[in-house]
Amino acid sequence: MTPEPSLKPLNEDWQRALVVVAHPDDMEFGSAAAVARWTDQGKQVAYAMVTSGEAGIDSMAPDQARSVREAEQWESCRIVGVDAVEFLGEPDGVLEYGVALRRVITAVVRRHRPEIVITNNFDARWGDDGPLNQADHIAVGRATLDAVRDAGNRWIFSDQLGDGLEPWGGVRQVWAAAAWQGQHGVDTTATFQRGVDSLRAHQAYIDGLGWEGFDPAEFLEGFARQVGSRLGCTFGAGFQVFSMAWGASDAD
Repeated sequence: MTPEPSLKPLNEDWQRALVVVAHPDDMEFGSAAAVARWTDQGKQVAYAMVTSGEAGIDSMAPDQARSVREAEQWESCRIVGVDAVEFLGEPDGVLEYGVALRRVITAVVRRHRPEIVITNNFDARWGDDGPLNQADHIAVGRATLDAVRDAGNRWIFSDQLGDGLEPWGGVRQVWAAAAWQGQHGVDTTATFQRGVDSLRAHQAYIDGLGWEGFDPAEFLEGFARQVGSRLGCTFGAGFQVFSMAWGASDAD
């Protein structure tokens, strides 16, 4: 069997990152250990949850699930060293790619003024032959790529500007976590356990899925070892890199 190609290390020459994902738990299913690595380095990482995951637990009404899942996300973020979390209040499960979603994400990019924006895999599938991706993930990932460009153009969503909110064209790259086609990764060996603990903090959601006997450590270890083997370390997290500057390479 032909071995998978090696992964390139992510460029970590930055100070501020913004995570934009559809739901509480999206980062914890594989990438939270990378966030813990970066906060340990003294980097600033903020989270923006487009929804509160209120439609994600069948046994809970949305208002109750919203409160539970927001609390679980706060605890997950505490574990990995993130203290800035926004819930943008869009409806869970029925997000649509388009101008309205770009507008919401553009505003949060302009508020936080990050150098790196991180979103979730927005491919149609999880892997070449894997299960279908969820529609909210696809919509948010696509809209995030466009919103990063929108944020730097003062003539797009110009009604947002003022009261301290200005255009922001300083995003160098967008990173899609857990993207199957990704060619980059980061060593999470030292922070792997905190990634496990951050997923374990979503226990109500996991219970609501009916995954009896689900072991966060076992689940995460399988993926992290695969990535780590391509990086030359024990555990890793993989990303697909989109460079935003015209003519820039993934290494820029």
